[in-house]
Amino acid sequence: MPLHERIIPYLETADLYHLDRLISQWLWVNEPLLSAFVERWRPETHTFHMPFGECAITLQDVAYQLGLPIDGFHERFWDLPADTSEETVRIHARAYIMMLLLSQLFADKNANRVHLRWLPYLALMDDLGRYSWGSAALAWLYRCLCHGTNRNVVNVAGPLQLLQSWIFWRFFSLRPCGFDVFEFPLASRYGLLFCVDNMFNLFLWDPYSAPDVAAIVHPDILVEEHRRLWMAAMSLIYFVAIEWHQVDRVVPQFGGVQHLPQLALNIDWLHAKDGRGGDRWFSSYYQE
Repeated sequence: MPLHERIIPYLETADLYHLDRLISQWLWVNEPLLSAFVERWRPETHTFHMPFGECAITLQDVAYQLGLPIDGFHERFWDLPADTSEETVRIHARAYIMMLLLSQLFADKNANRVHLRWLPYLALMDDLGRYSWGSAALAWLYRCLCHGTNRNVVNVAGPLQLLQSWIFWRFFSLRPCGFDVFEFPLASRYGLLFCVDNMFNLFLWDPYSAPDVAAIVHPDILVEEHRRLWMAAMSLIYFVAIEWHQVDRVVPQFGGVQHLPQLALNIDWLHAKDGRGGDRWFSSYYQE
């Protein structure tokens, strides 16, 4: 969907403008590569188990890679003619935001169908900027990876561009050719050819500390209140999907020394909740 300049203010209000920059650049995913990482995903810890230890996609990665807000409640189908009314522009903006959310962040296996639960949010466009899009997207990615570890599952949904970009930034030997030019958000850095060596060598624990990264990152990403959330072990919620942000198991990704982590959470019962059925919606199950 082409982006008209009159829609941009609505994307900025919804804190989704950075995400739009990936639409024209992200053209493909490497399915064998992603499958290899799904096989190393542990649902009970939400980490990849590697020969050198554990690593994970965290809220910090979501902030850097996609440029999404990770804290909540902080205070075009065609060309638009010049005389288009503002209400018509809002209709186009709603459609564009729906496309962004359902193709970039919350993709599932429903092909061209959209869940009705999204309509109330798009009706109140002025409130879209109050939501923690980053934590919801990470919760959905966790849920999709956990589901993908089931041997009967053949396809993986979710924000796969986030997973693939995380792999490229963390695993030096898996980076594509032409990885020397990038901009913010960091997931815009990619190439079309692989230069694969040893798959799990040269893991970069802190790729975001490089001066050239700091020079382009949007200042909103580095606000101290956001940085504190990156290291918080807490629940991530995307409608009925409730997943745990177990960053106490990957402390080196934040420049620290790994201590003995807490025991893995038993979240099998949470994975069994899918929101289907009359009284199974999360408002009744998780109110306490």
